[in-house]
Amino acid sequence: MTALLDGTAIARGLREEAAASAADLRGQGVVPGLAVVVAGDDPASAVYVRNKTRACSEAGLHHETITLPANVATADVVRIVDALNARHDIHGILVQLPLPPGVATAAILDRVSPGKDVDGFHAENVGLLVQKRPRFVPCTPAGIMEMLKRSGIAVAGRRAVVLGRSDIVGKPMAMLLLHADATVTVCHSRTAGLAAVTREADILVAAIGRPGFVRAEHVREGAVVIDVGINRVESRTLAAELLDAGRLRAFDAKGYAVVGDVHQPSVEGVASALSPVPGGVGPLTIAMLVQNTVRAARLAL
Repeated sequence: MTALLDGTAIARGLREEAAASAADLRGQGVVPGLAVVVAGDDPASAVYVRNKTRACSEAGLHHETITLPANVATADVVRIVDALNARHDIHGILVQLPLPPGVATAAILDRVSPGKDVDGFHAENVGLLVQKRPRFVPCTPAGIMEMLKRSGIAVAGRRAVVLGRSDIVGKPMAMLLLHADATVTVCHSRTAGLAAVTREADILVAAIGRPGFVRAEHVREGAVVIDVGINRVESRTLAAELLDAGRLRAFDAKGYAVVGDVHQPSVEGVASALSPVPGGVGPLTIAMLVQNTVRAARLAL
């Protein structure tokens, strides 16, 4: 039987810990502050920002959102980031990705002060992570490590496969697993014999960005599967392929569904544990953002 890993409950505990730490900082005269910069009108980004805002409010953090039009110029975003870097009441800066096509993403991420880079994307923070002395760990991989730890899933000595090589999830995830003494393989859509590689995993992290891509044939019996994917599906045909009967009825009522990179109906019964979508990794990403913001405030203090 496959155990479903409750990311919502784990995230609640992480947010409570962050709230207690934020309260301690307020007692020292410091209110942790987060600024989120959003450009364009991506619907997924809008939902994500609302969830971040709510989590910050519940933890007692100051937070503000700067919303920019889709046609904003790189120079305008740079000016805003520079102004936030200079503010003492803002300890964390998050630039919501993806940025519009006309904005130089790397230039913007590099402009954020490394001490305020609560996403952990600045080159300096990436280097510190590689050297196993991180200042800030990217939120999604950090949340996955907390999920494994708090679910009692051992990492040391196990074979881990990360499916996906993005700077946001795949690469830092591999580094964290390596630092936790796993033997790590990184693969991707162009990996030859992909299913044979993923079946080697004791722990399989799916972050390839394709709805329902990972199926039973990709998973070794008894493996732990972490589904990082957040994919909005609006096709009834695809939904019928990916969803069980209960979720398909919900799809028919709403006209869309959010699914992961793992085909849950086929993987359940093969994996020993699985993080569902929704309710798995997503809440942990937001909880770790709150934790990183509190950490930034403490480091500044």
